[in-house]
Amino acid sequence: MLSHDDVRRLALALPEAVEEDHHGRPSFRVAKKIFATLPDPDHVNIMLGPDDIALAAQHDGCAEVYWGKKLSAVGVDLRRAPEALVAALLADAWARRAPKRLLR
Repeated sequence: MLSHDDVRRLALALPEAVEEDHHGRPSFRVAKKIFATLPDPDHVNIMLGPDDIALAAQHDGCAEVYWGKKLSAVGVDLRRAPEALVAALLADAWARRAPKRLLR
C-alpha cells in the first residue's frame, strides 16, 4: 500500500516539481500548473489528457474523475495500485504540464 509520503517522494523527484496547498489539500505542480492532488488519505488524482485517463482507468484501483462535467483526472486508489503505475502516471501528468525546456 502506498502512502501520501510515497506519492510525495515520486512527485517531487520530477524536475522543478513543488508541493502547494490547493483548497486545503496537497497538490503537486510544475511551472505553477497542477499535475496531481491528494484528495484524501487513500487516493491521488493525476491530471492526464482524456485518452490517457480512459486508458489509466482500465487498471485495477483507477477511476475517471470529473470536475463538474469535465473529465479531468484519473483517481488512483493507493491501497491497490502498484508504485510503478503511480510513478508512470505522475511522470506522464508532469510532462503534460512541464515547460518545453524541461522536456529536452
